Amino acid sequence: MRVLNLVTNDTARFFDQQVRALAAAGVESTTVPVPGAPRYYAEETTRSVLDYARFYPRVLRESLDGYDLVHANYGLTAPHALAQPTRPVVLSLWGSDLMGEYGWLTRRLARYADAVIVMSDEMAAELDVPAHVVPHGVDFETFAPIPTAAARERLEWDLDARHVLFPYHPDRAVKDFPRAERVVESARDRLDSPLELHAVTGLPHAEMPRYMNAADCLLLTSRREGSPNSVKEALACNLPVVSTDVGDVQQRLCDVTPSFVCRSDAELVDALAAVLARPERSDGREAARDVSLERMQARLLDIYRDVL
Repeated sequence: MRVLNLVTNDTARFFDQQVRALAAAGVESTTVPVPGAPRYYAEETTRSVLDYARFYPRVLRESLDGYDLVHANYGLTAPHALAQPTRPVVLSLWGSDLMGEYGWLTRRLARYADAVIVMSDEMAAELDVPAHVVPHGVDFETFAPIPTAAARERLEWDLDARHVLFPYHPDRAVKDFPRAERVVESARDRLDSPLELHAVTGLPHAEMPRYMNAADCLLLTSRREGSPNSVKEALACNLPVVSTDVGDVQQRLCDVTPSFVCRSDAELVDALAAVLARPERSDGREAARDVSLERMQARLLDIYRDVL
């Protein structure tokens, strides 16, 4: 099977994992990214209308080269996928493309795709066409439990302190780092031990498991999400999670102890303080089996075959 991937960010690690997982199943992929550089830490894009206009001629040329289907990854690549006249289209939505500024456009274009893939039931409810819910998968070999003390020593973190992980750039407005700071500051007053907040981003993917195993809790204060990979990766490392009620987090954490889904600052503070008062690892790894790379691979292959 030959697949032409259209994507706004070909360096996104979850997209790279998707391509590699499908390659292991015999899918030959070619990736065509939108010209210009995406802006990672802001809601708006640095790309212009001209960049997207320049994108279409290459999409058209590539689509004539014997591919079985076109997989549009992210809603802003949908117009180009649908405008090529010869191949069926699978459209994957990542979250902000449906829930953000251009959601109106994404909803309209989704009607014309041969199959639509979303990250969560919440996203599927935003569409007026059927959608397959296939969250991005987690690499269970990379994200796995290791001793907390060893991870902290490697990172030179205080062994006697409590550590909260915020796995995003503080400037990404949708992740709401100021709220995370407020929650941690309020929880600090309830603890006898020092408490440190670590905003970690831009690391090689292989380095993140060390941070997740060194931390006592992952704190997610996002205003909206699709299916946040950081939560699923934390589960694979048995790291407790305290999160706002966004995307599929409620579904991921419903059977995980200790972990909490919260709606207010007060609930976030109470939950974080409870997790940190008696730090222990969670039982999340087993709950995350449903979002392994292997499960994602199998679901995507089924969708491809149905379309063809």
